[in-house]
Amino acid sequence: MTRRHPTLHQLEIMTVLARHRNMTQAAKELHMSTAALSVQVKQLAAIVGAPLHEQVGKQLFLTGAGRQVELAAQDILDRLEALYEALEEDRGLERGTLKVSVVTTAKYFVPRLLGRFCKQHPGIDVSLEVDNRHGLLERLAQNLDDLYVMGSAPEDLQVVAVPFMENRLVVVAPVTHPLVGRAGLPPAALNGEPFVMREPGSGTRLAAERFFASHKVHVTVRMTLGSTEAIKQAVAGELGLAVLSAHAIGPELACGDLAVLDVVGFPLVRWWYALHPAGKRPSPIARAFLAYLEAEGAASASPVDRRPRRTG
Repeated sequence: MTRRHPTLHQLEIMTVLARHRNMTQAAKELHMSTAALSVQVKQLAAIVGAPLHEQVGKQLFLTGAGRQVELAAQDILDRLEALYEALEEDRGLERGTLKVSVVTTAKYFVPRLLGRFCKQHPGIDVSLEVDNRHGLLERLAQNLDDLYVMGSAPEDLQVVAVPFMENRLVVVAPVTHPLVGRAGLPPAALNGEPFVMREPGSGTRLAAERFFASHKVHVTVRMTLGSTEAIKQAVAGELGLAVLSAHAIGPELACGDLAVLDVVGFPLVRWWYALHPAGKRPSPIARAFLAYLEAEGAASASPVDRRPRRTG
């Protein structure tokens, strides 16, 4: 004999009835009449072969069989919901949009990472915004993007920040500078040197200023520029030295426009962070890209606590 099974609708009815312990309230939540709900419960009891509830005065109580059915119903519905979420995640990796905003220095390597990632997921569309740190923090505060890449996490915003790749800051100079080629320069060798700096609030500038202060080095800020490209041109034009990310100067080193000074204490090892608002659940494609960034950065990384951290 073929065994009859409850319908999903009947299982849902049982979980709602178990929660309310009241036919009228359960029917209201399910947008059914009380009579229609009662019929479904009776049919479910017939399938199970045992009463599912009993009425004591105005109070409804589940029987032992009713409690077993309610637990099984909740388990089945939870498993179905997990299945639907998993299927949706799989579909999300094949289509949709990934919106990423990065600080200006990160534009030298994030597009390459995005390109390789998109080869693995050719059905997605990518939006990439490049801005200075102030602009990125404004976008973050307005929750305009899926992920944000910057050199340090803001302390005044609630975010989850994941370190994924080393960001090595070096002192760069024009190739004609007298300090070029000298090994093991003490920090004091930079005393009085003119520097071209990023705008106040830049993570690179903050790191450089902390280093100079800790070593009692006094430099002259000859020029402040909001563009890494402009700073490189200024240094090549002999307007001063600069502290820049090693990610940003590969072509200039290769063609001999710039040189890296061997200053004790450099490179300053910072980290690139991928972050999102603390209360936001990233989309499946954003989570996949975040995992991809961590995997790409892991091979070249120094030992570090790479756990995501919250700020704010």
